[in-house]
Amino acid sequence: MCVYYKYMKNRTLIFISTVIVAFALTGCFGSKAMSMAGRGGEVVGVGGGKSFSEPTPFGMIKIDRGYLHMGLDKQDSLFGAQIPTKDISVDGFWMDETEVTNSKYKQFVMWVRDSILRTRLADPAYAGDESYMISEDKNGNAITPRLNWNKPLPRRPNEDEQRAIESMYVTNPVTGDKLLDWRQMNYRYEIYDYTTAALRRNRLNPAERSFNTDHSVSNDVVMISKDTAYVDDEGRIVSKTIDRQLSGPWDFLNTYMVNIYPDTTCWVNDFTNSDNETYLRNYYSNPAYNDYPVVGVTWEQANAYCAWRTDYLLKGLGTEAKYVQRYRLPTEAEWEYAARGKNGNEFPWDNKDMKNGNGCYYANFKPDRGNYTKDGNLITNKVGVYGSNSNGLYDMAGNVAEWTSTVYTASGVAAMNDLNPELKYNAATEDPYRLKKKSVRGGSWKDPESFIRSAWRSWEYQNQPRSFIGFRCVRSLANTTSNKMNNR
Repeated sequence: MCVYYKYMKNRTLIFISTVIVAFALTGCFGSKAMSMAGRGGEVVGVGGGKSFSEPTPFGMIKIDRGYLHMGLDKQDSLFGAQIPTKDISVDGFWMDETEVTNSKYKQFVMWVRDSILRTRLADPAYAGDESYMISEDKNGNAITPRLNWNKPLPRRPNEDEQRAIESMYVTNPVTGDKLLDWRQMNYRYEIYDYTTAALRRNRLNPAERSFNTDHSVSNDVVMISKDTAYVDDEGRIVSKTIDRQLSGPWDFLNTYMVNIYPDTTCWVNDFTNSDNETYLRNYYSNPAYNDYPVVGVTWEQANAYCAWRTDYLLKGLGTEAKYVQRYRLPTEAEWEYAARGKNGNEFPWDNKDMKNGNGCYYANFKPDRGNYTKDGNLITNKVGVYGSNSNGLYDMAGNVAEWTSTVYTASGVAAMNDLNPELKYNAATEDPYRLKKKSVRGGSWKDPESFIRSAWRSWEYQNQPRSFIGFRCVRSLANTTSNKMNNR
């Protein structure tokens, strides 16, 4: 009797376990268990190699894919702005939980400084120490020379080394202080344009330009636009967009050179008849502001930072580097989607009030006419002081407005696709200035309540530094497969 009871009990447990497993495999996505590998030549697929699980990037938050009704449902009668609306979907991505700070941007500037210094220490015109460059691989084969970052900079420089160091600085004629020569802080980087390279119209073989066999194939020469930059004989950065005949797939590699030092004079130039000299002299240089958002950075400089951050990361990774996507500025759609939070709110927080129950403001903005301090701040504040939105992102409203990758047009999202919407235009130097507008989101410390709504659109010229515009980076997910349905 006891044996029979145990037998039936075990059968019951097995049945219940089976039901539970079967139930777990149902849901929003139906699931089918993999059958046993067949015999006799059945196709069973190949292994994908070592599994890859992307670790959480430092200081970034994962934003899951989802849907957004983008734009303002109620058009703004106060400012007369018509904000286009559209239902869109975006894929998942990583996003900086805070705006890029002075401290993080300084790391970029110091890296550029040290790279220039190492190059000069290896230059026969200065110290001529070839150990600052690597020109051979581990097998002794010649390679394109690159910087040797394992070689420490001299702590007790000799005469030639000191001359190389001195060449990086200028002397203030009034105070005698040695200051980093910002004019030399030029960063060169390359970006391969995969999207343009993938277009069928840009195939070298005319037969590959169209799949429609009813149409005759055009044998026209393919002309492309290629961005290039260099320093001329007088030390000036020359940026050109060259129209040239396509010769091969690597023609889509674009070269950029950007002076990356922030424009600290924006604190004076942005405000006529205003005494902001203190910010001009201290905001970027004083360590007290290290955790404040970097400002005075153009759209072009923000892109250069993203490129450097990518290169810096990839050099620290092994074989997994090939799966990691590059850092970039968020698209306008990604930014609004992330700012609205999981419930698609008008503001990054869960209601339309500007203050919580204790009377504390939710963001750093201009609460009243002429009264910047009503929220506790005069200009910017440290990043992450105010609470995060439901995505875990800080300062998505106020503090500083933020660059996006998207070109600004009045039509906005109405002119975009509803899948990962984006509008890009790499304006050439010779293009009309109006074509160099880029979308800016989030509003800033100087803006009223209406401007810090998640859907509010603004713009600035891509080469214009402002004391109220900063940025944060995003990175596309290395793995966007659907293992389960995520409801937002």
